[in-house]
Amino acid sequence: MTVLPLVFDAPRRGLPPRHLADLTSAERAAAVVELGEKPFRAKQLSNHYFSRLTVDPEAMTDIPAESRQRLVDELMPPLLTEVRAMACDDGSTRKTLWRAHDRTLIETVLMRYPDRATLCISSQAGCGMACPFCATGQGGLERNLSTAEIVDQVRSAAAVMRDGLMADSTGVPTPGRLSNIVFMGMGEPLANYKRVVAAVRRITEPAPDGLGISQRSVTVSTVGLAPAIRKLADEKMQVRLAVSLHTPDDELRDTLVPVNNRWSVDEVLSAARYYADTSGRRVSIEYALIRDINDQPWRAQLLAKVLKKHLGHLVHVNVIPLNPTPGSKWDAAPKPVEREFVRLVNAGGVPCTVRDTRGQEIAAACGQLAAEG
Repeated sequence: MTVLPLVFDAPRRGLPPRHLADLTSAERAAAVVELGEKPFRAKQLSNHYFSRLTVDPEAMTDIPAESRQRLVDELMPPLLTEVRAMACDDGSTRKTLWRAHDRTLIETVLMRYPDRATLCISSQAGCGMACPFCATGQGGLERNLSTAEIVDQVRSAAAVMRDGLMADSTGVPTPGRLSNIVFMGMGEPLANYKRVVAAVRRITEPAPDGLGISQRSVTVSTVGLAPAIRKLADEKMQVRLAVSLHTPDDELRDTLVPVNNRWSVDEVLSAARYYADTSGRRVSIEYALIRDINDQPWRAQLLAKVLKKHLGHLVHVNVIPLNPTPGSKWDAAPKPVEREFVRLVNAGGVPCTVRDTRGQEIAAACGQLAAEG
């Protein structure tokens, strides 16, 4: 396990100043003109940020020396400073704690597999959904992240992969490519809707306008904000929707996922069906399996029944062994219980697998590293 030292920023509050990644290509051109530069400078800056993955003015040799620093200062202000990076799984998992300009903390987890590299990113500092088994939810919401703060998490990880700072499946650090993005870090993405959608567009637009990652390789997770799910469907994107359901019955879900008091299981799954029909993509159902809470055989059977009713074949269940947080009363279901739960969901006609879990030794459950400071 590798741990990098703590770094501290000057304290400030609120969203960061305007950044290149907050802007569309047309808005970038207008911004550089405001600064007295020719419009094509915007494309040069975009190429450095999105293609070359750099914010270093000294590397921008195609821009006149007298303009570089001012353009970077105005359109690439510092967003995230690495506070601590921890590696495990023979170097193929890397969790990073970031400090924003106002000292808020967020987390990312980069996981390298033989066939892909997936980055789990945050959309908020903290989370306001108050799910009792989630470390982030118990910490509360500090603020939304800006579009650029979300995008910069991805740019930084893409640079880590390119520069060979992550180990491959043999444990040897080698260059690679960031291929998949999941909005499953800190925060509820659909509670920061406008900025998250803008970030998805920056992440997926072809270079130099964006990072060029396929929309089909991006997953947006939600605890079930039904109206926002429908709104996301109407964006006509090809991202995958993941719904953190955690139980098929309203009685328990009202407790485990308090937003269920506003939008019931039926309402959430009806919105998910609308998303599946509109996008043509299967919906992922996330189910954190918690010992003696939601791991009963009858709940597995009910889960399959409810999902078949609402989503038919357009669904897949990811069972997630709970990554317990220190001092929490919540614990993972025993492996035999987990295996029986998965078997029953599959027997009910719904594909169900156990998600690969990584990083328990580096506090990889969302919010744990930030809680430790």
